[in-house]
Amino acid sequence: MFATMIHGAGDIRWEEIPDPQLHEPTDVIVRVTASCVCGSDLWHYNGVVPHRGGPRTIGHECLGEVVEVGAEVRRFAVGDLVIVPFDHSDGTCVHCLAGQQQACVHLGFTVSGQSEFARVTQADGSLVRIGRVGEEPDSELIPSLLTLSDVFPTGWHAAVSAGVAPGSTAVVVGDGAVGLCGVLAARTLGAERIIALSRHESRQELAREFGATDVVAERGDAAVEAVMELTGGVGADSVLECVGSSQALETAFRSARPGARVGFVGVPNAVDAFPIRVAFSRNVGLAGGMAPVSRYLPELLPLVLDRVVDPGRVFDLEVPISDAASGYRAMAERRAIKAFLRV
Repeated sequence: MFATMIHGAGDIRWEEIPDPQLHEPTDVIVRVTASCVCGSDLWHYNGVVPHRGGPRTIGHECLGEVVEVGAEVRRFAVGDLVIVPFDHSDGTCVHCLAGQQQACVHLGFTVSGQSEFARVTQADGSLVRIGRVGEEPDSELIPSLLTLSDVFPTGWHAAVSAGVAPGSTAVVVGDGAVGLCGVLAARTLGAERIIALSRHESRQELAREFGATDVVAERGDAAVEAVMELTGGVGADSVLECVGSSQALETAFRSARPGARVGFVGVPNAVDAFPIRVAFSRNVGLAGGMAPVSRYLPELLPLVLDRVVDPGRVFDLEVPISDAASGYRAMAERRAIKAFLRV
């Protein structure tokens, strides 16, 4: 097969490699029909996460068609069209039953989502069927369905972890695709006021269309001051941290009202300090982390299919999957929010 390969910082190539194989009887092989670039992929592309070893596949968000099935797979068959959560879980272990599928005792990950084929390690507990070959969903829904593999459930996880409730005030730190999905999640969960922190006009516009009532363009101390002014000096009931940097965490905790909670989903690759004294003195809690995607899909899939939400609007660039490198460049240069890879 051909696959998107990362050779090092800034070096993405479309190359031929061996097809993935079934390793366990719970595996399936999926032919990728839609894919995209994730903001967390940029940590590797930008060199924030050092590249070690030789070239490797990259990409963990995809939809696809099941083309091969392991002997113990019962819920899926060749020809099924499926959403592939980036984190694979069996759905039956003690952690999965507690709603913590991202900590499954048989946890696996999609590692070749930007390729022609991908291996899914716990098919029965992970995949979600969206149709059969010949029964494809409306093409207009494909971008939003693709977000269900990671970015929308991750934004939803931030909002749930932060305790967003009807009538509440929420602050969203980060205007990437996850942050924007966090805005959409907060609105869907009933937040009355949503303050989005964003310095980019196109992202500010989409944040407002997703439900943001206010936009703060400042960063650091100035951003906190703006949030406090907007909330009458009280702070937010819930804060969604969708970046993964020390500054973002500091802003999140200082923007929260006493007793509030920060839901963090930004991969913490740029965190060298934690605002422990702010958290302590203001009784601000922290929850979140890696999204248990399979936990949320039964709730989120109907919202997409019924067109209640349209998270696919975070895709503002489309390129052929064979030219994924241009999608990476555009996102790294902040010319695109999220790149959809056309198969």
